[in-house]
Amino acid sequence: MPKKQGKQPRAPAAKAGAAQTSMEPSAGPEGAAAVSPEERLRMVAEAAYFRAERRGFATGGEVDDWIQAETEIDRLTASGGSRSKHSLRHM
Repeated sequence: MPKKQGKQPRAPAAKAGAAQTSMEPSAGPEGAAAVSPEERLRMVAEAAYFRAERRGFATGGEVDDWIQAETEIDRLTASGGSRSKHSLRHM
């Protein structure tokens, strides 16, 4: 007896407004990768940490480390460039 052709099970559709779970950044209008505010904050914090590490964690330079890290990360994300996690140590 031939098998009946039924509906194939479908994967659940993504809900409207659901968070993106892909590891790939979303592309913006110009095709450049968009960075979420949370990801930007993580990148800035990591870059500032490595700057402080290079200074030997001496007190008094934390704000400058943060501002320089923000500038560098914003420049990199605006240009579509990226650096590996390890190359942030050399900022």
